[in-house]
Amino acid sequence: MKTAEIREKFLKFFESKGHTIVHCSSLVPSNDPTLLFTNSGMVQFKDVFLSAETRPYSRAVTSQPSIRAGGKHNDLENVGHTTRHHTFFEMLGNFSFGDYFKHDTIHYAWELLTRVYKLPPEKLIVTVYYEDDEAYHIWNHEIGLPLERIIRIGDNKGTRYASDNFWQMADTGPCGPCSEIFYDHGPQVSGGVPGSADESGDRFIEIWNLVFMQFNRDVQGNLKPLSKQCVDTGMGLERLAAVLQHVHSNYEIDLFQRLIAAAARETGISDLAHNSLKVIADHIRTCSFMIVNGVIPENEGRGYVLRRIARRAIRHGYKLGCKHLFFHQLVKDLVNEMAGAYPELKLEQQHITDVLRQEEERFSGTIEQGLSILDIVFSDLLARGLTVLDGELAFKLHDTYGFPLDLTADMCRERGINIDQVVFNEAMKRQREKARTASKFQMAQDISYIGGKTIFRGYDTHMCNDAKIVAIYTNSITVPLLQAGYQGVIVLDQTPFYAESGGQIGDQGTITSSTACFTVSDTRKVRANVVGHHGILEHGELKVGDIVSACIDVRRRTRTARNHSATHLMHKALREVLGLHVQQKGSLVDPEKTRFDFLHNKPLSNDEIYNIEELVNAEIFANTLSIAQVMSFDNAVKSGATALFSEKYVDEVRVIDLGFSRELCGGTHVQRTGDIGLFKIIFEGGVAANIRRIEAITGDNAVRYVHNLESMLSEAAAVLKVRPIELTPRLAQVRDQLKVLKKELAQLRSKFATNSRDELLNQTVDVAGVYVLAAKLEGVDVKTLRETADELKDKLNHAVIVLASVYSSKVSLIASVTTNISKNIRADELVNFVAKQVGGKGGGCSYIAQAGGTDPSQLPEALLSVKEWIRARL
Repeated sequence: MKTAEIREKFLKFFESKGHTIVHCSSLVPSNDPTLLFTNSGMVQFKDVFLSAETRPYSRAVTSQPSIRAGGKHNDLENVGHTTRHHTFFEMLGNFSFGDYFKHDTIHYAWELLTRVYKLPPEKLIVTVYYEDDEAYHIWNHEIGLPLERIIRIGDNKGTRYASDNFWQMADTGPCGPCSEIFYDHGPQVSGGVPGSADESGDRFIEIWNLVFMQFNRDVQGNLKPLSKQCVDTGMGLERLAAVLQHVHSNYEIDLFQRLIAAAARETGISDLAHNSLKVIADHIRTCSFMIVNGVIPENEGRGYVLRRIARRAIRHGYKLGCKHLFFHQLVKDLVNEMAGAYPELKLEQQHITDVLRQEEERFSGTIEQGLSILDIVFSDLLARGLTVLDGELAFKLHDTYGFPLDLTADMCRERGINIDQVVFNEAMKRQREKARTASKFQMAQDISYIGGKTIFRGYDTHMCNDAKIVAIYTNSITVPLLQAGYQGVIVLDQTPFYAESGGQIGDQGTITSSTACFTVSDTRKVRANVVGHHGILEHGELKVGDIVSACIDVRRRTRTARNHSATHLMHKALREVLGLHVQQKGSLVDPEKTRFDFLHNKPLSNDEIYNIEELVNAEIFANTLSIAQVMSFDNAVKSGATALFSEKYVDEVRVIDLGFSRELCGGTHVQRTGDIGLFKIIFEGGVAANIRRIEAITGDNAVRYVHNLESMLSEAAAVLKVRPIELTPRLAQVRDQLKVLKKELAQLRSKFATNSRDELLNQTVDVAGVYVLAAKLEGVDVKTLRETADELKDKLNHAVIVLASVYSSKVSLIASVTTNISKNIRADELVNFVAKQVGGKGGGCSYIAQAGGTDPSQLPEALLSVKEWIRARL
């Protein structure tokens, strides 16, 4: 059974059981800032399990692409070393939201495995939580599984952690027992049953985990039954395919075998069993899906994980002897394998290829340098019988040469060498802010909130006079009251404050009572549909239960709304002018500007920028009404609304019509397009491979910007004594005049240097048989100094020449030494000796060197000291 068929049968089976097939969510989770990447099927349903979100269905089934290659969920180092670890995998899952529970879950699983997939029942064993008698009974009495194939995991004697078969979303909140299903590969494979001393072997492989969300754990650790019991299951598609295709390793399944063959083709290797091919095959999936989800190679956050994985794959290509660009060539093979289930791969194929090719080109020089350095170091360590690599060197390879740290660790591990962790960690402290997950991936102060949602009133009003405080937090801890001078986070039952989302920043303003004033500096989501107001209590006291007035900074919101609405119009205009390939890859909307990243393969021309501005401003001048509608996601897409693949959308979505633009958006907007006032692009540039960035301004900011441009234009015209309209031809004239003057100046300098050469030769002195000249030339540049030194050196057989000039209070120095004496007298040492005396430094080689300085007053004395310095070395 092929992998694609296995996936399809899973979805269709649960659809026949009343489940809704739900499309996979983005690999960049929108509802869990604590995660770098979606790592399981339940992520998109997290808010449903927390009762913060509702869906029109109570049963769901998905095939969810998942990544475990960053943060606390990281299998990167195991890839290529085990038979079943991947950085990217597909998680098949069925979910119940207060519908069926243990009985149906276990029966569905058994029916699918034994009747649909036709796995031999005798090959399956299960585990249950040691206290879960209900699941134990269902497996034994209803399914008929013999007792010896039902293993209780976790006990109160300390031999096993109870959490091994007890799942929890976090330290508090929904949790419950698990029942795991294992496949027995047979006695010819080493390894013991789950819970035994040798369970880590490969004989018994977990293929499905059934999680029963049965309890709620409070802050004291107490378990209370949930009012709505839920089910979350997860089965790795690759593991299941290995079982159904009668192979032991995931890398032997059909999908991987074709990717491995493609990797072998591109690297020119015939040994298809080589571990490096497995790594490359795994990594092309991960990188491609990351890029499809809007991630680009960067030096922090998700982009850093992408860069690490791509470069790790490239390094394995080098390990196979492949020195040419190859990794990006595998994209077409991946598209052939997986675009049927994930059509976005086909749509983005060229973009993925271009991004990976550019990353390969960037890394091609780096890897040669890093590998050569490590080869020398490893040879030295092994020759001396040492097994520890200097942590400072590992850091230097990363920081100076751009050689990823995990590649160094990989190479060390292959040779039985350890990195000095103490020194390594100390060095990494200097870059921790860049290397660790940025604060934007953290939940609002890691607040653990259990309560109702916040009703957002901000579409219709700027103020709520009867909001109720439902929670207060200081330092992530819930408190009953907040006193003056303290920072905190306040959660209200209703609010006009917009929480940062979809690129639009959060509102600022005040929360007040008759005796207290809380200044809101930022607004962020605590959970889906729960708003946290961050700030400081200026005076008074606020406590949970107080009725307060919540008022936003109206001017700030108005300017932000202008920029947000202009972003929608600009997105549409970009597609009109540049083509339908333009896709949003990121945005930031604040009161000052809109910043918009989009897919495009070259810089915009002046005409293209002008046309975009023309289209947007035409829509502004039309002053059409802004219309917001709530409709189903499917109907919204059918109506032509633009939806971003990287965003998570619920079934009911908000559609914004602005002029010729229709997009899905939950942000705040102007009432009419004319409220934007004026639109002006102030920046266009590249930020990554095929990713361009535009910054634009609107309203009073745009008017002020135009006024400033006019003022600068008038000032420039006044300097050249022309009217502003005559400025361009006048500047062209001045430019041509400067070219002529520069040419004449260069000729005069050359002539001056030639005339001075004989005079300079007369200034040479003999120091122990060496001709020495140390002189200052007036009004010449560094280029002339070097040319003059070369000419003088040609006239002298044994010579040391130091020439200097001063321009704009800066000293320029050239030291030149004939090659026959450069072993004793080095030009780079000499030029630094002189440069230090004039407040500077320089560099070069043994026969020619250059330096600069900042203290011309010391130059005469410095030149006089040259003779004695040379004499001391002869």
